[in-house]
Amino acid sequence: MRAGIVILPEHRWWIAEPKWRAAEEYGFHHAWTYDHLGWRTLVDGPWFGAVPTLTAAALVTSRIRLGTFVASPNFRHPVPFARELLTVDDVSDGRFTLGVGAGGAGYDTVVTGSKPLLPGDRTARFGEFVELLDRLLVQDRTTWHGEFYSAEEARSAPGCVQRPRVPFVVAANGPKAMAVAARFGQGWVTTGPSTEDHEAWWRGVAELSERFTETLATQGRTTRVSRYLNLDSAPVYSLSSVECFVDAVGRAAELGFTDVVAHWPRHDGVYMGSEQVVENVAADVLPTLDRHL
Repeated sequence: MRAGIVILPEHRWWIAEPKWRAAEEYGFHHAWTYDHLGWRTLVDGPWFGAVPTLTAAALVTSRIRLGTFVASPNFRHPVPFARELLTVDDVSDGRFTLGVGAGGAGYDTVVTGSKPLLPGDRTARFGEFVELLDRLLVQDRTTWHGEFYSAEEARSAPGCVQRPRVPFVVAANGPKAMAVAARFGQGWVTTGPSTEDHEAWWRGVAELSERFTETLATQGRTTRVSRYLNLDSAPVYSLSSVECFVDAVGRAAELGFTDVVAHWPRHDGVYMGSEQVVENVAADVLPTLDRHL
């Protein structure tokens, strides 16, 4: 079991930098940030870009993996985005992971004046987005004419530090998105079902994990795919106490997840908690996870 932490891109760098350094010093295996133009209840507050934030984080860390949690097609085109991914992969010396999902119908869509897609079209766009990114990051030149995107002789030199490309962790709850994860992902991440019932959430996570196993078999995937669980999509915040975190990690491990992701505590609102809990988890829990890797 590996544990990761999400640091929301809401602070000026002089405040954010110590958090990224601490994430590595505490022993988290990966650290992430949201890739949105604005997010839910925090849309009117401070917010910074994901890729510049991760690039800066790469310069103040040396071991921890870094990633988007998660990028989406809502405001990105694969061709320029691939260049950004090449860059952060290079600056981090191969420590970057692309977390990628289909995106919802919220602020990221309406702020650009776009019309939200129907769920079926959004999933189809997602599949094309991921497949084109895969080609752009692997091939020297890519020409593509799809339903949603086009590319004409798009160059990719010098290529990724990680070969054949940066790893993809694909967010998926539905069957079509799971097929994308099974085809292109080195990892799969789920948020579980939408419910306020804590036990029902865990039952839903178990069902999704079983469904992903079936999808891997259907797609003929034989290589290992890591399984990530967003603990804080549950009704209970995972870092509300050390005991809560230990319980969540244990449940995730029993369901076959290889990685869990929690969120850095905030002073109020969503993910409200104490940084002392993070320190205690780092001291007492993370070392025990390392022994079982």
